[in-house]
Amino acid sequence: MKYRKKVIDDTISDYAKNKFISLSEKYNITLVEWNHDIDHVHILFKAQPNSELSKFINAYKSSSSRLIKKDFPHVRKKLWKEMFWSRSFCLLTTGGSPIEVVKKYIENQGIK
Repeated sequence: MKYRKKVIDDTISDYAKNKFISLSEKYNITLVEWNHDIDHVHILFKAQPNSELSKFINAYKSSSSRLIKKDFPHVRKKLWKEMFWSRSFCLLTTGGSPIEVVKKYIENQGIK
């Protein structure tokens, strides 16, 4: 993507993952699998039918972006308009797919 910046290393990914876990508890969401590439993350999580997913994702992106820029100031120089995450996201339900197949897919994403 045009505005994706290559700023996600293992340290920032682990930090973002920990922020995801701590915020997800408030929304009754459980992390199943996490993997990153240098400019995005893949996340598999379990949620309840009444979970407000878009509200959670926006809250997560907002808070994690603010904290990453605060705790890793070198990242700011590489961002486009101070945005760590893009405003968009792709949310897919696994439906009848075996969870192990989806988990394996996410494990195989990221830096090769």
